[in-house]
Amino acid sequence: MCALRPLAASLLLLLLCSAAAVASAHNITAILEGFPEYSLFNSYLSQTKLADEINSRQTITVLALDNGAMADLAGKKPLSVIKNELAIHTTGNAPGNTGFVNITDLQGGKVGFGAAAPGSKLDSSYTKSVKQIPYNISVLQISAPIMVPAILAAPAPSASDANVTALLEKAGCKTFASLLVSSGVIKTYQTAMAKGLTVFAPNDESFKAKGVPDLSKLTNAELVSLLLYHAVADYTPIGSLKTSNAPISTLATNGAGKYDFSVKTAGDSVTLDTGVGSSRVASTVLDSTPVAIFTVDSVLLPTELFGKSPSPAPAPEPVTSPSPAPVSPAPGPAAKAPSPLAASPPAPPTATPGDAPAAGPAAAESADSKSDNAAGDSRAPALLAAVVAVSATVVVSSLLMS
Repeated sequence: MCALRPLAASLLLLLLCSAAAVASAHNITAILEGFPEYSLFNSYLSQTKLADEINSRQTITVLALDNGAMADLAGKKPLSVIKNELAIHTTGNAPGNTGFVNITDLQGGKVGFGAAAPGSKLDSSYTKSVKQIPYNISVLQISAPIMVPAILAAPAPSASDANVTALLEKAGCKTFASLLVSSGVIKTYQTAMAKGLTVFAPNDESFKAKGVPDLSKLTNAELVSLLLYHAVADYTPIGSLKTSNAPISTLATNGAGKYDFSVKTAGDSVTLDTGVGSSRVASTVLDSTPVAIFTVDSVLLPTELFGKSPSPAPAPEPVTSPSPAPVSPAPGPAAKAPSPLAASPPAPPTATPGDAPAAGPAAAESADSKSDNAAGDSRAPALLAAVVAVSATVVVSSLLMS
């Protein structure tokens, strides 16, 4: 019989415990704040916005590094490279197929961790369990960073290297790109990129959609405000959008107007609500710290330029016909008073029998009838089973002992 070694079996249980049920939300920043030995790791999760992505996941496993190991990983690398490396330890959203992790049962009861790429070394090993919230999040400490040569060797992208207009045109947003250039707003975008920029670019079809105002009728200042409204002066990847609760300011925000929008999420779907209409985030064009570019399926229309979305018209009140005015009879000739001799004497009063009812029979009583099957009690149990993959796809090898 072949059996899993106890430590490896326990780790597999921890890694896969997230695949059992729906659980409450978690906050990785708050969790790690209680452990000062992971403060540098926690700080980089916030700087790279990976913390937001972790918090947006229903279930996830985090491979944490203590301050010494995190310092070795960060070194003098740019933030974009650090983010890709940390993604392997958290969300698995690393470039290409580099997000895969190899977990191997080593000799002497140790469990090794390394990149799943062929030839990668198992330079890290399991240290301890840091925090477990069943079916929700598992935080494990490993001894050293999982280094991926392909990530380390790749040239670090620079914000100044990103050609925004070329990226937009390739993504099907030529109209938006053309407006940015002709209005000069592209220069404002490029200036903001160094500190952080997120762009929401409407695709070409959205400018032809029914209900989109005629932009040619806007003044120069209004067109500039509209284009600035489609960008945020901060790096806001999709995970940060999903966890956003407060209205988000834009490049158009100033003292004269808010020019902000709110975010609504439903599963993996993210929708931007301007107050005039809503627009779905359709795809990611670029996500490279500190710049993110998304396409949206509608032009974002701020209330400051186009007013609020119209409320539904109230139902018309029922029209009632006016009651006819009473008609007074036309005056006629005065009638002669009848002669007292011609009047008939009144009839004598008729006595009512004592046992006669004073009024007709009362209305029949009404009784509410209830049907035995009018209201049914549905007792069919609802089965809730959500199987969710752990953060990084795990490749398990050498776990069986002959």
